[in-house]
Amino acid sequence: MKKHYNLEKDLHYLQLLSQSFPNVAEASTEIINLQAILNLPKGTEHFLADLHGENEAFQHVIKNASGNIKRKVNELFGNEMRESEKRELCTLIYYPEQKLELIKSSEEDIDDWYRITIHQLVRICRDVSSKYTRSKVRKSLPDDFSYIIQELLHERTDDANKTAYVSAIIETIITTGRADDFIHAIANVIHRLAIDQLHILGDIFDRGPGAHLIMDTMENYHSWDIQWGNHDILWMGACAGNEACICNVVRLSLRYNNMATLEEGYGINLIPLATFAMDAYQDDPCQGFIPKDLSGETMDEKTLRLTAQMHKAISILQFKIESAIISRHPEWQMDDRLLLNHIDYEKGTITIDGETYTLTSCYFPTIDPANPFELTAEEKLLIGKLRHSFKISEKLNRHIRTLLAHGCMYAVVNNNLLFHASVPLNADGSLKEVELPDGKKYKGLELMHNTGMVIRSAFQSDTDPLYRENARDYFLYLWSGKNSPLFDKSKMATFERYFLTDKKTHKEEKGYYYQLRDNAEVCDAILDAFHVEEPNRHIINGHVPVHVKTGENPIKASGKLMVIDGGFSQAYHHETGIAGYTLVYHSRGFQLVQHEPFTSSKDAILRGTDIKSTEQIVEMSSHRMLVADTDKGKEIRRQIADLEELLYAYRHGFIKEQDRKLIIGKD
Repeated sequence: MKKHYNLEKDLHYLQLLSQSFPNVAEASTEIINLQAILNLPKGTEHFLADLHGENEAFQHVIKNASGNIKRKVNELFGNEMRESEKRELCTLIYYPEQKLELIKSSEEDIDDWYRITIHQLVRICRDVSSKYTRSKVRKSLPDDFSYIIQELLHERTDDANKTAYVSAIIETIITTGRADDFIHAIANVIHRLAIDQLHILGDIFDRGPGAHLIMDTMENYHSWDIQWGNHDILWMGACAGNEACICNVVRLSLRYNNMATLEEGYGINLIPLATFAMDAYQDDPCQGFIPKDLSGETMDEKTLRLTAQMHKAISILQFKIESAIISRHPEWQMDDRLLLNHIDYEKGTITIDGETYTLTSCYFPTIDPANPFELTAEEKLLIGKLRHSFKISEKLNRHIRTLLAHGCMYAVVNNNLLFHASVPLNADGSLKEVELPDGKKYKGLELMHNTGMVIRSAFQSDTDPLYRENARDYFLYLWSGKNSPLFDKSKMATFERYFLTDKKTHKEEKGYYYQLRDNAEVCDAILDAFHVEEPNRHIINGHVPVHVKTGENPIKASGKLMVIDGGFSQAYHHETGIAGYTLVYHSRGFQLVQHEPFTSSKDAILRGTDIKSTEQIVEMSSHRMLVADTDKGKEIRRQIADLEELLYAYRHGFIKEQDRKLIIGKD
C-alpha cells in the first residue's frame, strides 16, 4: 500500500535529518542497516539490587555475568575440556591479570598454552559477539587490538583458505610478546559483550566497605542505569548538605565498622568527631554502640571504645537535627519521631504511645532536658565541619553527579517496571497520594516522576532558594517518612533499637505495597498506572531481602513481580540463608540466579572457585526474542519511518540531494 506523507508539517525536521543522510543512497543504506538490526537477537539485560558496598562480590558477578559466561563455556566446549580446565578458563576470563601470573609460574610450555588459550578465548568472544552488529562490536574493542580481534572474530579456522592466516596472527601475537596484553584485552571484550545493559535497582551505598570502588567502576561502565535506593538517597542528601543525612551516613559507617568509604574513598575528615566524642563521652562505656564487625578483623580495645563513642555522639546529634527538620515540616506528620522531649531524664525512662519504658542508658551529656533539640556550641561546630567535608569532597560530588546522570526513581524498560522499594498504596490496593515540597499531592507514576524532580532541584543552582532548601530537607523524608516510596514503613525505629530492649518498640510496620504485592490484580493495576504494555509485563524491585530459609519465594503475584534484593551485604546472610538474587533477561527469557555467599576474588583466582549459583527459569519465550521485540526495536522502526519519509521528499523534489564530499568541502 502506498504511503502518504504530510511533508508541510515535517519538512523542517526532514531538512535537519538530511544533514546526516544527504542523498537517497545514504538514506537507503541506513534503512537497510536498521531493518537488519531488527532481526538480531535481543541483547542480554542484567539486573542487580542492593549491592551495599560489597565491591568484591559485585565485581565477580559482573565479570561472570551471573554465570552467563560459565554457561557459554559449557555450551561451546562441552566434553572437549575437563571440568577443571573449564573452571581455569572461566577464571582467566574473570581475572586475566592475576590468573596469568599464576599460570606462567607453573606452565612448562607457555607458548603452547598461549596458542590453545587464545583460540578458546576467540571462540567465546565470537559467540558473545554474535548478537551484535559488526559496528557495535568494533566500538567495544580496545584500540591496541581492534583490527586483530576483528580479523580473528570474522575469519574461521575451519576455512582451509584462512587457517594459515589465523594461525599466523596468533603466532605473531605470541612472538612479539603481546600475548598477555591480548588475553587481558579479549577477556574485557567478553565481559563487555556478555551484558548489553546493566540495571541496578538501588542501594550501592552503606554497610560494605567498597561503595566508592563500585562507583569508580560505574563511571566507566558501557551501558547502565540505576533506580535510586534509600541508601543512595541518603548519600545524595548528605552531598546536597542535609545535615540529618550526613549524620545518618556517618552513623551507619560507624555501626558497621566501615570507615573506609568515608575516609579513604571520599576523604571525609572524622577527626573532629573523634575529638568531640572522646571528650563528651569519656565516662560512658557506650555499650549499645559497639559496632557490628562484619569484616572478621578484630578491633583492639582502644579503637573499639573510640568507635563506640563516636557512634553514640553522631547518633545523638542525628536525633537532634532530625527533630529540628521534622518540626519545621508538620505536613510530614512525623511528630511521633520527636522522642527526645518524651524522655524523663531524671528517671531514665521514655513514654511512647502512652507506655513508659526504661532506657538502657540515660547518659546524655549534650542534651538540655529543657530544650532537648538544641545543639551545643561544640555540636554546631562539629556539624559545620562535617558538612564542609562532604561539600568539598570532589570524588563524592562526582559520584553523585554520576548517579543523577544515570538514575531516576523508576524506569520502564522492555515491558518491565523497575524501582527500588515500593509504590505507596492504600489499604484497598489503590494508589496513595503523597504530598511533595511543592504542596501538591501525587500518586503512582506522577509521584515517582515528581519525586525525582525534587531530588534534582536540590542540586540545581537556578532553583528558587526557599524551594531548594525544602527539597534538601525532603531527603530526610525520603529516607524515613512513612509514605516515602523508598521507605514505606510506619516509622524508622533507630532510637528504639539503640535505647530500648522491648522488641515491640523496634517493629516497623510495612506499608500496604508490601502486604499486597503478592496480589496479581494489584500488580496489574500498578503496571497499568505506569503504562507498561502487555503481554509478559513485570514489576522488578529489591530493597527487602528474600528470606529463603523460611520458605519465601522471590517470584510473586503469579510471576508478575520479581524481588531481587541482591543480598550482597554480609549483614543479611544470617537472615536470608543466601547471598540473594540476580536476574538475567536474554533472548530466550528470564532466569533468576540464586547466589551463595562469595568467598573472595583471591580464592577464585587461586582455586578457580566461582559464586555457587542456582538458576531458576522464571519465564521462557515461545520464540527467540529479537531487537524488534524491544523498546530499541520500537525506536528503530520510528527511525525507519522517518527515513522513508526523507526518501519520499528526495524523490518528489521537496528536498534536494547533496554530495557528501561537497558538504564536507563547505565545512
